[in-house]
Amino acid sequence: MKILLLSDTHSYIDDRILHYANEADEIWHCGDFGNLTVIKTLQSVKPLRGVYGNIDGTEIREYFGEINRFMCEGIEVLMIHIGGYPTKYTPLAKKEILSKTPKLFISGHSHILKVQYDKQFSLLHLNPGAAGIYGWQTVRTMLRFEIEEKEIKNLEIIELGKR
Repeated sequence: MKILLLSDTHSYIDDRILHYANEADEIWHCGDFGNLTVIKTLQSVKPLRGVYGNIDGTEIREYFGEINRFMCEGIEVLMIHIGGYPTKYTPLAKKEILSKTPKLFISGHSHILKVQYDKQFSLLHLNPGAAGIYGWQTVRTMLRFEIEEKEIKNLEIIELGKR
């Protein structure tokens, strides 16, 4: 399963994002879509999983919840927009991780791309940074990777250029 992981589009989508979306089997968006156009556009390309972010209004919250927990190729995934990162999880993320520890924890919000292994919980944490043009980040980023036979592999950072 080829996954494209993005976050914090803030109502922005372009041909570069769509190019990578077309190469994926699924698209995962970790919140702050910004508007329904982003959702509809991504859904028209490939299956979309996601969570709402703090800027997302009622319409988007009808599509996605605050927490998305699912299985992909034998790996349990937990996605929360504002989730923090290893040793600095938000209270909600820590509660969810302690209740049933996933193998992969995904968050967004910070606009900071992070890939960290959490030894305490034996999980991989991913934050794809921000794919949109709004925010303080200087370079727009996404992640792509594969999940096969309970293994996460071929992780790549995608730089989309300056915002």
